Amino acid sequence: MPDHILAIDNGTQSVRAILFDLDGNIVAKSQIHLQPYFSTHPGWAEHDADGYWGAVCEACRALWQQPGAVPANVRGVAVTTQRGTVVNVDKDGVPLRPAITWLDQRRVETIPRIGPLWTAAFRLARVHDTITYFQREAEINWLHVHQRDVWNRTHKYLLLSGYLNFKMTGRYVDSTGSQVAYIPFDYKRQAWASKRDWKWQALKVEEHMLPELVEPGTVIGQVEAHIEQATGIPVGTPIIAAAADKACEVIGAGCQQPHIGCLSYGTTATINTTTTKYVEVTPFLPPYPAAIPGAYSTEVQIPRGYWMVNWFKNEFGHHEQALAAERGVAPEVLFDELVNAVPPGSMGLMLQPYWSPGIRVPGPEAKGAIIGFGDVHTRAHVYRAILEGLAYALREGKERTEKRSGVPITELRISGGGSQSDAAMQLTADIFGLPTARPHIYETSGLGAAIDAAVGLKMYPDFSAAIQGMTRIGRVFEPIAANHATYDRLYHKVYRGMYRQLQPLYAQIAEITGYPKRG
Repeated sequence: MPDHILAIDNGTQSVRAILFDLDGNIVAKSQIHLQPYFSTHPGWAEHDADGYWGAVCEACRALWQQPGAVPANVRGVAVTTQRGTVVNVDKDGVPLRPAITWLDQRRVETIPRIGPLWTAAFRLARVHDTITYFQREAEINWLHVHQRDVWNRTHKYLLLSGYLNFKMTGRYVDSTGSQVAYIPFDYKRQAWASKRDWKWQALKVEEHMLPELVEPGTVIGQVEAHIEQATGIPVGTPIIAAAADKACEVIGAGCQQPHIGCLSYGTTATINTTTTKYVEVTPFLPPYPAAIPGAYSTEVQIPRGYWMVNWFKNEFGHHEQALAAERGVAPEVLFDELVNAVPPGSMGLMLQPYWSPGIRVPGPEAKGAIIGFGDVHTRAHVYRAILEGLAYALREGKERTEKRSGVPITELRISGGGSQSDAAMQLTADIFGLPTARPHIYETSGLGAAIDAAVGLKMYPDFSAAIQGMTRIGRVFEPIAANHATYDRLYHKVYRGMYRQLQPLYAQIAEITGYPKRG
């Protein structure tokens, strides 16, 4: 009887239940699309917490209808989820309000006071504005001010991963690899912050509200009868802690060594490396926990990332989408044709992809920009410029990571929706000047969760063996020398100077219009 692992991947747009074998192949898969988040106020983004669990159950039940999906072959289950989505539950584990998702933009003006010694230290280190930003973005601080009844009745304050783990096991337990949010987590020690840490002063959360933490690969429970009834997963199946979707994606793409950069072309575009050394790529912004115990994932984010690509397709890509439906091909094929109709460098059209401001780099006042327009430019040039701008920004992140870590990045893996575009893969290789590989499967987050489960169940002796056995690269895109030469000059002579030249104007825009609001 074959050994299979069930990975449940609760993303932003859908929940996927995926069966993997021990070679990292997909045996069967089901996908349930989530209802879009709802907003009762501008900038809010909430989702029914029980709706997430309902989608998990529905995805699992649908999985068993797929060829090759046999519940009796499942040796373990691991859950990976979107990061930063929070759920407040009462003493019975019932959500007190909708989940606040990571897309939420609410901010609170009244923030907890931090002691004078910490305040002085932050001012001396020139990070006072960063700490203030952290406090105002923290959902728990907003709840304390605006929904005090919810705050008072909160028994546990959970990330979505912790909530789903509770629904699966009945235990308030979560993985250290999932702790990416405005919470009192010590990223260096990978544990809740010590009692003297400034985060306990900065956040209106109490220690008893938080779940127990365990390392990725830890068995946290097993399926009981009511869970079998809801999901079809057999009673007694072990449930193993995994990590956040981004952390799982990195190891699912085979990126265990710090010289391999993992680019994610998803809603948030990122470049990550895995390292056992604690490295702050941006000073005072910690690396996130990896899906491997004791390891870190350095990360540079472009918050709106491949959202910009979807924005373009929705606003300007109706022709390609209609034509693709008429021809019976994937729309991506025609969008690749759109990209390839334009030469490298988009005939001087340069895009800076700061559609959503950062905390410190590039800075909270940053805005997006497109420069270099001429009468030759079409929407095809704009589309290619978006892809190039994202790659330029991630190359900048690569160079910052190398400078801080001291380790050159010599090869790339790309995952996420954008990895399915050959044109995007090629121009990324050309801009970085590095071989750029597509993993053998698209579902790298689910595969990373399966790797955590395989190690936790002793199906592999360690993470190195599991990653070697369950991941491999697919197609490799080699940089084209002439294209790289063009991109290299544009990157150094134009792109690198854009923010410095435009930053004063961004600041003036913020001062005159009040957007984005300064901390």
